[in-house]
Amino acid sequence: MVVPLQIYVLASSGEIGQESGLGLAPERYTVRMDTAIDSALLAIGNHNSQIDCLVVDSTRLTDNLQQQLTAKGVLLPVVVLVADQPSHTQATSQTAAAIQAFSAAYHGAVVTLPLSQLDQLKSAIQQAIQQFLGLSAESCTLPSWPFSSPEDSAQSSDLLPIPDLLSAQQERLTDKLKARLGYLGVYYKRNPDYFLRNMSQADRETLLNQLKANYRKIILGYFANDPKLNQNIDAFVNQTFLADISVSHIVEIHMELMDEFSKQLKLEGRSEEILLDYRLTLIDVIAHLCEMYRRSIPREP
Repeated sequence: MVVPLQIYVLASSGEIGQESGLGLAPERYTVRMDTAIDSALLAIGNHNSQIDCLVVDSTRLTDNLQQQLTAKGVLLPVVVLVADQPSHTQATSQTAAAIQAFSAAYHGAVVTLPLSQLDQLKSAIQQAIQQFLGLSAESCTLPSWPFSSPEDSAQSSDLLPIPDLLSAQQERLTDKLKARLGYLGVYYKRNPDYFLRNMSQADRETLLNQLKANYRKIILGYFANDPKLNQNIDAFVNQTFLADISVSHIVEIHMELMDEFSKQLKLEGRSEEILLDYRLTLIDVIAHLCEMYRRSIPREP
């Protein structure tokens, strides 16, 4: 049985049309539509752990929409629907600026789709989800809590910090995609545009620096009973898998860090033997990555 993805659509009145016009198969997608921002935010906040993607009309990108989503602890992949207009109009420029501002303030995993291409909504949702799963706290500008009063802060005191919210939502969405599609589904048909070898030099360096920082976090927590260790390893492996990074690259990152730690230990007059223990870290991470690749290979009938 296919596990349907939960899609919440925040539309402008009458512009998008009926749910049936979205082109999403009802057995694979459960769609809820709303035209009022207040009621949509209430429903999204109450069902945050069930919603998998937010589809929002560009006319609903109010100045504080991102703040209201964040205040409720809501981090979701987003598809923004844009009305077709001549590229030179002022309305087009204003819409583009609003989308850019929303994306920059939220988390960046925001995909735009012209209304004339609404039949491509499924692909846009998949792209937004893939970008969202590739985010890390170090690689994107995550919002901070937009509390405007002590009462707001008190109401949200039980929410996790933003980076933890991101990790939790990514883990939930990844588990759902595995249950829905298996390792041979859309999530694992990776986009070659995001492969390391196809990136620009600047993007390649940025990604490798992010991976090194994430691997350092794993190293430092490996023998420290870090409760987030498995979560950090899974996030690191997912990121390397989506970028089609080889095991040899992971070994290079490990050796670079060990070299840095070795120099630091020498400066402190301490023994380097402790670094040998961290071979277990490398083996653990490689095992996770190899399992990911193994499961992504189609089985023979």
